[in-house]
Amino acid sequence: MNAIPQWTLWLATAAVEEVAEKGKLFDFDATLPLMAIQFVVLVLVLNKLFYTPLGKVLDDRDEYIRGGLGNAKARLAEAEALKNQYEKELAETRRESNTVIATAKAEAQKIAAGQIAETQQAAQVQREQAQQEIDKQKQSAFAALEPQVEALSHQILTKLLGAELVK
Repeated sequence: MNAIPQWTLWLATAAVEEVAEKGKLFDFDATLPLMAIQFVVLVLVLNKLFYTPLGKVLDDRDEYIRGGLGNAKARLAEAEALKNQYEKELAETRRESNTVIATAKAEAQKIAAGQIAETQQAAQVQREQAQQEIDKQKQSAFAALEPQVEALSHQILTKLLGAELVK
């Protein structure tokens, strides 16, 4: 029973070889170069139709962003320069206004001091005139009253001492 006929072994070997031939992973006949050519053509077509325009769009976008960034930096620098210039002008204007205010205050004080001095001088002149007027009136009053004072004194003496003692 151990005897397997020879022809069955030969058929089995042929079948195994046929199955092994069909089950190969890679077939290195004419299809391999054809697949390589198809792959290269596909890469060239994709590169021409898809990757090149996409790369151009990305490069244009990058250039636009860099240009906008450069523009923004330039405008920022210009704005900073203008801000510094305006701050300097503002500081200079403040200094000038403070100087004008100080000068105006000094002039106002000089004018006020001059007017006060003039007013005081005019008041002093009026006081002196009033004093002179009072002195004149006093002297005229004394002059007008002196005869009356003498007459009254004489009357008082006469009444007190009598008419014989007073002459």
